Amino acid sequence: MSLLKPSSNRGRIFLNPVPTKVVGISTVFKLLPEYVSQHEETEPRKQLGSFPTDASIYASPPASGLRVTWFGHSSLLIEIDGVRVLIDPIWEERAGPYRWLGPKRFFPPTLPLEELPRIDVVLISHDHYDHLGARTVHRLSQLQPAMKWVTSLGVGARLHGFGIPMEQITEMDWTQSTEVSGKDGSLRITSWPSRHFSGRTAFDRFSTLWAAFVLEGRQHRIYYGADSGYWDGFAEIAERYEGFDLTMLEIGAFHPLWAAIHLGPDGAARAFEAMGGNERSGLLMPIHWGLFNLALHAWRQPIRRLTEIASEKGWKLWSPRPGAPTEVNRGQELTSGWYSE
Repeated sequence: MSLLKPSSNRGRIFLNPVPTKVVGISTVFKLLPEYVSQHEETEPRKQLGSFPTDASIYASPPASGLRVTWFGHSSLLIEIDGVRVLIDPIWEERAGPYRWLGPKRFFPPTLPLEELPRIDVVLISHDHYDHLGARTVHRLSQLQPAMKWVTSLGVGARLHGFGIPMEQITEMDWTQSTEVSGKDGSLRITSWPSRHFSGRTAFDRFSTLWAAFVLEGRQHRIYYGADSGYWDGFAEIAERYEGFDLTMLEIGAFHPLWAAIHLGPDGAARAFEAMGGNERSGLLMPIHWGLFNLALHAWRQPIRRLTEIASEKGWKLWSPRPGAPTEVNRGQELTSGWYSE
């Protein structure tokens, strides 16, 4: 029986695709001794960067047909077969509800929102503060009012509250698809289940949906895993397609106590292996790391651990420098090592 189904609800609460225990108040008490005793470098001891984006590069289309700019964490600009997709943008100083509350970013935005090229569609995976920046969304709506927005069920109301007209928003349930157009192409975006949760306060958890997505252009295909713990759905999603050029999986903000909702580097490796590794799922791109302190591990630990695993497995990683518009060439590894500078 397939695990890949539309979402289900219990009242107003969305349910995970498999039974999942999410972090609660009891977990906080379990973590307190670790917070007191840990001495990891959870934040860089010195200022990182800067990592300026050369926006002039966007004046020319990618020669390969696929170019990605990673802005840190899970914020990306993907130029794929003539369509520009901005994913989970957060330009805020902190991943939190207020300017003074929440984890502070390790380095400033690599370019102002005003210097972004024309964006065809903004894709929002879920409504957590480290994936959906309210001020970012509001400013984008002013700068590029014609953009389309694609997101998960229930998140449209949040976007509308930040200034996006409802007619420009497409909400999708798991297994649903939508077609978007760019200046020089079209793109099919499909929502797939992930094992996570949602909410922006302690009182609205699970009230909106969360998802992973597949982006399919004329020649290229990308899996954007967003946030998820491990589950058998990774393998089944990969089986639905003839392969990916790039598979994006989260590696940061991990702790064994919340392994059900975050992969971490070892979980990402397990998921990538289930998806067929490089042979079937292309290059492995680590996301959800390098910008915010959201856990107890050293900030470099996730990428160093994944690099170690990839070396053992013989896998090819694709890990560009923050802010650098970088072409993806099929099968060609990229490891920038910027975090060790």
